[in-house]
Amino acid sequence: MDMTELPHVVDADVKGKKVFLRCDYNVPLDDEGKITDESRILASLRTVHNLLDRGARVFVTSHLGRPKGEPDPAFSLKPVAVRLADLVGGDVSLITEYIDGDPSAITEQVKPGEIAVLENVRFFPGETKNDAELAKAFARFADIYVNDAFGTSHRAHASVEAIAHLLPHFAGFLLHDELKHLDGLLSEDLARPYIVVLGGAKASNKLPILEFLAPRVDTILIGGACAFTFLKAQWREIGTSKVEEDLIDGVRTLLDNQATMGYRIELPRDMLVAPNADPDTWPVEVDMDDFPHDASGYDIGSKTRKAWDPLLRRAGTVLWNGPMGLFEDWRYNGGTRAVAKAIALGKAYSVAGGGETMSAINHFGLAWGFSHISTGGGASLEYLSGRTLPGVAALLEPQPVMV
Repeated sequence: MDMTELPHVVDADVKGKKVFLRCDYNVPLDDEGKITDESRILASLRTVHNLLDRGARVFVTSHLGRPKGEPDPAFSLKPVAVRLADLVGGDVSLITEYIDGDPSAITEQVKPGEIAVLENVRFFPGETKNDAELAKAFARFADIYVNDAFGTSHRAHASVEAIAHLLPHFAGFLLHDELKHLDGLLSEDLARPYIVVLGGAKASNKLPILEFLAPRVDTILIGGACAFTFLKAQWREIGTSKVEEDLIDGVRTLLDNQATMGYRIELPRDMLVAPNADPDTWPVEVDMDDFPHDASGYDIGSKTRKAWDPLLRRAGTVLWNGPMGLFEDWRYNGGTRAVAKAIALGKAYSVAGGGETMSAINHFGLAWGFSHISTGGGASLEYLSGRTLPGVAALLEPQPVMV
């Protein structure tokens, strides 16, 4: 897209103004409610500091988890507010009841250069329905709307899409940078070879991006559980591994078109398999030709890693979305680590996307080796599939006339 058409937060007059800042703070929490990966919070700080330094009165919010349209302590943004206070070096209050009543009683508590967190927007049933009345309730808190939630911008939700039509609207630094880096993967003059690495649980959310990008790329490496649908499409034995049967025909078309459209799809040559993923079950490595009928695959094997390593190290451009196995389990994290290491040590312009992919890269300490790590998995897949993101499209609409 033409980035000059996207209104940027730096062009907004925010001094003394109330700013409704939508971020993506959907961070993972442990059993004690502690944040285990704060990457998404850190990624928002450039926009947060810019607004505070220019004297804005910031009301930041996000979703967290999947509450059922009502308050649920397990999905409270309280841990986010606590961590944000540490990062900005000041008090950050959590406002839990803010839809009903007079908003001025709340907004007057936040002075220029201060920030407060509005509780989880998905505590309201109208959020995921893009409810216009809920958007109006959100808008009462603000003079300006800033969207810095790239990871949610593929959703037409009240705090992402509907509210943008009610207030002067701008993109934050994170949203702007995400789109710029993803546009680099769609450029006609990018460095080659261009390799796409796809993993994760489902092939269904990967198929659209494959259909769109396949004619543009050189090689596609497919691991993770989504590889089983491709292997089944080749009539390979995959034991008890899960397959998305309704995708088989589309996958076969992609496989059949390799020669005529100039791309190559590489599937695992071997895998770590086991009867189940129980802690007391030890996996064995088998070639795909020897896959047992009573086991499932949980990671790519050593032959696959060895074959893919030089491809990734010599690549000119790499897009990676989705782990190669159950990387959270030390028995099955070798494939994901090998892919991350090969990309990091290579010379490619490299973009990784998705919450699990981001967590894996950070876990292995390899973030330094990537050109960009996207905060949005679903959003990046949608954008790279050639689809319009509702949250971005709303920002491209003419600014509303305020009276």
